[in-house]
Amino acid sequence: MIKRALISVSNKAGLVEFARGLVKLGAEIVSTGGTAKTLKEAGVPVTYITKVTEFPEILDGRVKTLHPRVHGGILARRTDDHLSQLKEHGITPIDLVAVNLYPFRETVAKPGVTLEEAIENIDIGGPAMVRAAAKNHRDVVVVVNPGRYQEILQALESGPLTTEFRLSLALEAFSHTAAYDAAISSYLSGVTGSGDFPAVMLKPYDRVQQLRYGENPHQRAAFYRDPAVTGPCVGRSEQLSGKELSYNNILDINAALELVREFGGPAAVIIKHNNPCGAAVAGDVATAYRLAFEGDPVSAFGGIVAFNREVTAEAARSMAEIFLEAVIAPDYQPEALEVLKGREGLRVLRTGDLSVQSNDGTDVRKVNGGLLVQDADRELYHKDKLKTVTSKAPTSGQLEEMAFAMTIVKHVKSNAIVITRDKQLIGVGAGQMNRVGSARIALEQAGEKARGAVLASDAFFPFRDTLDEAARCGIAAVIEPGGSMRDDESIKAADEHGMVMVFTGMRHFRH
Repeated sequence: MIKRALISVSNKAGLVEFARGLVKLGAEIVSTGGTAKTLKEAGVPVTYITKVTEFPEILDGRVKTLHPRVHGGILARRTDDHLSQLKEHGITPIDLVAVNLYPFRETVAKPGVTLEEAIENIDIGGPAMVRAAAKNHRDVVVVVNPGRYQEILQALESGPLTTEFRLSLALEAFSHTAAYDAAISSYLSGVTGSGDFPAVMLKPYDRVQQLRYGENPHQRAAFYRDPAVTGPCVGRSEQLSGKELSYNNILDINAALELVREFGGPAAVIIKHNNPCGAAVAGDVATAYRLAFEGDPVSAFGGIVAFNREVTAEAARSMAEIFLEAVIAPDYQPEALEVLKGREGLRVLRTGDLSVQSNDGTDVRKVNGGLLVQDADRELYHKDKLKTVTSKAPTSGQLEEMAFAMTIVKHVKSNAIVITRDKQLIGVGAGQMNRVGSARIALEQAGEKARGAVLASDAFFPFRDTLDEAARCGIAAVIEPGGSMRDDESIKAADEHGMVMVFTGMRHFRH
């Protein structure tokens, strides 16, 4: 039975109804500050915390619940020894603690927030009460999630709570405080100014959904969102229609979105197995999609499509002609959305305006026993570092095409070679164990379109063989990082074949 309940919440959703339900069950409500005010205004009988502690709130409210009459009431086991100690010191047991914490994550997510504002939104008394109640969960019901108020009231109405139910609430409570502390640690790590990665990696993630399975049906999987991330990205996208997203869908959608957002003009990208099989920039998204599809129509079947502009009805009708797994874009014209929703199972996602990048600038990859953490690869090359190394110099049009090709190649698994022409991807060689092998695959796919086209490589050529293969197929210009011990051999090969070659000085491995 709940005789005394302490409620002190920042998120007041469902507060009044929950408190009324507890009163109906015979509980005395003890509360603080804004929570007490809200309950009083709603006509819910409430005892202010200072009546319990017999001590005023001090230090601008920083100290109000940090008191033995609060924590003693929460932490006491319902044993004769503990109860006699409570009686000796005039402390009444607290049977339920409903607390959620100052909105620290919401505060630091605001543009221009100061360190002082962030510090003032670090809750002290709240986590202490939550942890105390969770520790003593066999005797105290701890509630941190407003979404469970009704469930808890119904359980209390049915009789004593089971040990398993109490333990589940305690787990949720400790997860709540752990995520809160991790958010503070992560924020402070970002404002220390050292530039180093933190000595201890703490970052809270919220589970969005339990996935049906992982990469394969025998693997369990779930998708988690980083609540500190702002700006358009897969984690913050909105699914408008279609089947539930799978593990592989999410990986591919992310790959598609991160590539398409790099282009300035209207662009479309098609991803298959985490590699681009189609990409194009054109005057409008419908044309961009058509060109992306024509780059490799076989691989496009069952692919993921991403746009960096609103999807038009014309583009949607073109997509409706083949089977696709998912589409992601900033937005959709009403007719376009109607067309896409008519495709059974097609997952349609909206990101909002892609003209700004999300604030998630870190890549994290799990290895057995640890994490690899690095800055996201957001650069293409430094224009002042571009160096023409062949006798023949590129035209302005070739330089534009080279930038387009290099943008794509940095999103292809290494060893990576791509071939483009007129802002259309026409050949991809991905993930081969040697670079010339990737080049042969890309050149074979490009076929006759390779003549006069641009070839981009994510890393230097260790031998001249790739240049010889490219020349045989008619490639006109090559862009690569340079830096090989045999650069002179590659430059000589390009000159012999009358090709243009530019070094960027920036490698883009993608393992």
